[in-house]
Amino acid sequence: MNDADVSKQIQQMVRFIRQEAEEKANEISVSAEEEFNIEKLQLVEAEKKKIRQEYEKKEKQVEIRKKIEYSMQLNASRIKVLQAQDDVVNDMKEAASKELLSIGQNEHVYKNLLKDLIVQSLLRLKEPAVLLRCRKSDVYLVESVLGSAAVEYAEKEKVHEPEIIVDHVHLPPGPSHHHQHGPSCSGGVVLASRDGKIVCENTLDARLDVVFRKKLPEIRKSLFSQVAA
Repeated sequence: MNDADVSKQIQQMVRFIRQEAEEKANEISVSAEEEFNIEKLQLVEAEKKKIRQEYEKKEKQVEIRKKIEYSMQLNASRIKVLQAQDDVVNDMKEAASKELLSIGQNEHVYKNLLKDLIVQSLLRLKEPAVLLRCRKSDVYLVESVLGSAAVEYAEKEKVHEPEIIVDHVHLPPGPSHHHQHGPSCSGGVVLASRDGKIVCENTLDARLDVVFRKKLPEIRKSLFSQVAA
C-alpha cells in the first residue's frame, strides 16, 4: 500500500471519527436541550402553582374580610334597629307615664283608686299594722279612705281592721318641668310592715313598670313584627 492509499484511509478514519463526534455532540446537545426544556417547564409549572396558591390565599383573605365587614355592618344595622325599637318603646312608656298624671286630676276617680290600691296592698302584706307612704299632695285623700279601706280588707280576710299609720316622710311629687331630672311619683301608695322587712310598692309608676315588663314581648311583636318579616 502506497502513501496515497494510506493517506486516503487516514482521511476516511478522520472523517468517520469526526462524524461520530459530531453525532455524539448533537445527541448531547439535543439531550441537554430536552433536559433544559423539561427543567424549565418544571420551574414554570412550579412558579405557576406558587402564583395560583398565592392568589387563592389572597382570594380567601379577601372573602374573609368581606364576610367580616358584612357581619360588622349587619350587626351595626341590627343594633341601630334595636336602638330605634327601644326608643319607640321608651317613648310609649313616657307617653303612658304622662297620661298617669291625668288620673289625679279627677279627684273622685283618684280617691277610689287610692282606696283600691291600699286594699290590694293590705291583702298582699297581711299584717296587723302597716306604715303607709304617699305624696304630700295626696295625704288628705288617703286619710279620707283609710277607714273604708281597712274595713274592706278586714271583711275580705275576716280579720280585725289593721292599724294604718301614715308616714310623715312622703313620696316624691309628680313630674314637672321644674324637676325633670329629679325623682318623681305620679301617684299611688307604698305600704310596709312596721319592721320594714316587707314592702308593697303600689304606686302608679311601679304598676306601669310591671305592666310594661309583662307586656313588652306583645308590644314589640305588635309594633315590629312586620318590620322583622
